[in-house]
Amino acid sequence: MKDISDGLYYVGVDDTEIDLFEGILPVKHGMAYNSYVVCGEKCAVLDSVDAHFGEKWLENVKKTLGERKPDYIVVLHMEPDHSANVFEFTRQYPEAKVVGNNKTFVMLNEFFGEDYADRRVVVKDGDSLDLGGRSLKFIFAPMVHWPEVMTCYDDKSKSLFSADAFGKFGALSYDEKWEDEARRYYFAIVGKYGMQVQALLKKLSLYQIERICPLHGPILSDNLGYYLGLYNKWSNYDPEEKGVLVAYSTVYGHTEKAVDMLCNELEKRGVKARKCNLIRTERTYCIAEAFRYSAIVLATTTYNGEMFPTMREFVDCLTERNFKNRVVGLIENGSWAPFAAKAMQAKLEGCKDLKFVEPYVKIRSALNDESERELKALAEALAAALKS
Repeated sequence: MKDISDGLYYVGVDDTEIDLFEGILPVKHGMAYNSYVVCGEKCAVLDSVDAHFGEKWLENVKKTLGERKPDYIVVLHMEPDHSANVFEFTRQYPEAKVVGNNKTFVMLNEFFGEDYADRRVVVKDGDSLDLGGRSLKFIFAPMVHWPEVMTCYDDKSKSLFSADAFGKFGALSYDEKWEDEARRYYFAIVGKYGMQVQALLKKLSLYQIERICPLHGPILSDNLGYYLGLYNKWSNYDPEEKGVLVAYSTVYGHTEKAVDMLCNELEKRGVKARKCNLIRTERTYCIAEAFRYSAIVLATTTYNGEMFPTMREFVDCLTERNFKNRVVGLIENGSWAPFAAKAMQAKLEGCKDLKFVEPYVKIRSALNDESERELKALAEALAAALKS
């Protein structure tokens, strides 16, 4: 519970126990489930929190409002980590109206068997909710990253309530650099929907925003141009940094030796290189790094006439998220029938604006003079491509 500005309060909760978000995404430092109260003459509560924290959240709301009663609960996003306690809220505050769009109320009925026909306020894109002395303007953001998602803008505090946009992994009680876990959150969850994020950013450019209040992660108020700029890059699939991510899988260590040699050759040429072991590193960390850098090298063994399983999963994750605008190099290893490079290239054929550089390095079991020459040639080709 925190006073953000005049009539604007934070009533969210930290989850420091969770280790897997959405049952699949590792979170080392927990999660924040954010909720806000905006008060003029009337008060609106913006979103609820995860089901496990309903009692704490309702306590925060009650302490913040004191003797006042909420007039509205605004449902910006129906994913259960934000909507799970809407039903209990409406039971405790039977006079409060529920604000959402048509798709919101379809989902409320699906989750709770209640469509609030007698107390709902249905809003459309661009509508405003008058709170007396301030208003909330609704800016729809479909498929960022669910179809019912809305954001809203408080004209008094010039605050944007951005739903899952601009969110990050990590509890608020843990102090860490925003970019790394925000990048991982974006590409793990929102990354497929870059076109929809671009549409939202275009709408938001019409507003004077001084504060971004997401549903996960810290409130952003300083240097907003930096955060907006990163979101523009991410949703355009533009790299943040010139450099090479070398993503690899290795079984007996020979492919890893080739990766180490390549990174060393790249650094000799003044090119930043970062390794990512797909067997030892959880995939979302590797995905985030793939979208961070301007080039990628995929290095793997041939396995059952295909890519090694972790590489196959990784490449699938990239293509699902519209991987594009990158320089790509390939390294394959195979004792009797190297086939991984052909399989990787085939998987990436549907991606736009990829520039494949040669040679494709072929290792037969272990490095030899020929494959070492190919690695040096690949390093030279990557360095030249990044300079152009």
